[in-house]
Amino acid sequence: MGAYAGGPPSGPSGEKPTIVLVHGAFADASSWNGVVGALQKNGYKVVAAANPLRGIPQDSTYVASLLKSIKGPIILAGHSYGGEVISQAAAGNSNVKALVYINAIMPDVGESFSSLSAKFPAPPLTTALDQVPFRNGDGTGGTDVYVQTDKLRQVFAQDLPVTQTDLLGATQRPLALSAFNDKLTAAAWHDKPVYVLVGKQDRSIDPGLERYEAKRAKARKTVEINSSHVSLISHPQAVKDLIVNAAEDYQWNR
Repeated sequence: MGAYAGGPPSGPSGEKPTIVLVHGAFADASSWNGVVGALQKNGYKVVAAANPLRGIPQDSTYVASLLKSIKGPIILAGHSYGGEVISQAAAGNSNVKALVYINAIMPDVGESFSSLSAKFPAPPLTTALDQVPFRNGDGTGGTDVYVQTDKLRQVFAQDLPVTQTDLLGATQRPLALSAFNDKLTAAAWHDKPVYVLVGKQDRSIDPGLERYEAKRAKARKTVEINSSHVSLISHPQAVKDLIVNAAEDYQWNR
């Protein structure tokens, strides 16, 4: 928080930023439901983007176009693979005032998820993935990756009830296999304020990697909680609090 002549003001001032939330792999925008409701109660306008999960070039371009449609300041948050997407999507957009990473992947330019994660022990999730070929109507195709439904709770969301993880397994959206090796061409965390939430019980991304990313990005604030990979579902209040922290820092210091 910056210094103010005559003492600090009574609270954050000026226009509240729009909060844009980008979900990760094997999920959809509804994974943010608990966070969205809490933010709306605090008076924020929220947009939970539909991340296509087709790879960094496609997904970051899509999210970047969404960001350009929003007037005024933006706080941009990404969960898991969504962290990669927001890093590239926010590059060059001056309306994005801060980046919030929730159990996220944060490669640098020229890095991919695979090359970055190889620096740390492989998490349990890596042994619970299925590859499924697909075809499009125009004859093109590729390979999608799913979490094995009988292992999803164990490796992805062990702090949620079985009834909920069964639902997540049945409704999961796959990630294109190519996304694991897509290299970032821009990393907005180099020149925007960064806030990071680390899930200390994360079995999908090594918590040590999440800490390394936060340190490398010179995060203004890093919060660690006893959470699985899906802290946005199991601990929505903690996630909301970090996002509001980023928004209020912007409002205090603008």
